[in-house]
Amino acid sequence: MQIQKSVKHSLPYGTLYLVPTPIGNLQDMTFRAIGVLKEVDSIAAEDTRNTGLLLKHFEIETRQISFHEHNAYEKIPILLDMLRSGQSIAQVSDAGLPSISDPGHDLVKAAIAENIPVVALPGASAGITALIASGLAPQPHIFYGFLPRKSGQQKAFFEEKKHYPETQIFYESPHRVKATLENMQAVYGNRSVVVVRELTKLYEEYQRGQISEVVSSISENPLKGECLIIVAGYAEDEVLVADKGNLVVEVDKLIAAGHKPNQAIKEVAKRYQLKKQEVYDLYHGL
Repeated sequence: MQIQKSVKHSLPYGTLYLVPTPIGNLQDMTFRAIGVLKEVDSIAAEDTRNTGLLLKHFEIETRQISFHEHNAYEKIPILLDMLRSGQSIAQVSDAGLPSISDPGHDLVKAAIAENIPVVALPGASAGITALIASGLAPQPHIFYGFLPRKSGQQKAFFEEKKHYPETQIFYESPHRVKATLENMQAVYGNRSVVVVRELTKLYEEYQRGQISEVVSSISENPLKGECLIIVAGYAEDEVLVADKGNLVVEVDKLIAAGHKPNQAIKEVAKRYQLKKQEVYDLYHGL
């Protein structure tokens, strides 16, 4: 067991600060974050060029150390030596909270193992920021980060999560959002979803609706910028929005694409989380 007293401690070590940076709008930088970046001995940055622009904007002259996924193995021992010698280090990612999608977590674990104080500053987080404005249930929620890229792996992932009651948050590249939503709909059915792009920036946008509606919108207006996908969790008593005429059209589309009638009916029933017999009866007018 370990007890850490972050602020007042008598250890001869420096402190590892985890400092959030803006996810787009520089005005989201906190006074405390600026102060820490000025006061520490070094800044471990995911991309020194990107962080350099931030430091220049706020007139911060602290030296940077490159620290990213490709050099973490060799840099962590060096950073630990600095901390043990009494120097304090701030670790930052390109945007948002460190340790989410960068090697900061490995550094944190190593520092904790050495009894080095680790202090996290609150600040910008894309996933939580988008969630509270999404209109979907903020609690409970679960954050997954980036999804597998291959279609088969995505569908397998969704199959494991489709009965989770939590609102789910994902990061995704703009050119993959449409395909990802189509894979999601094939497994989850036509749930409520929100696609967020360019959060906190000039062209910030929320697209809210059923998955099929958002897919249709994206087909006509391809996305640009950094994106998040937030999808409603599973509810046993949920009523899925599925227009009867639309179900028949979808079955016909699959048949036209080469599916056998029963295969098409089965696929549409799965997509909307309906019983196969319901779709069969509807399609044949029974």
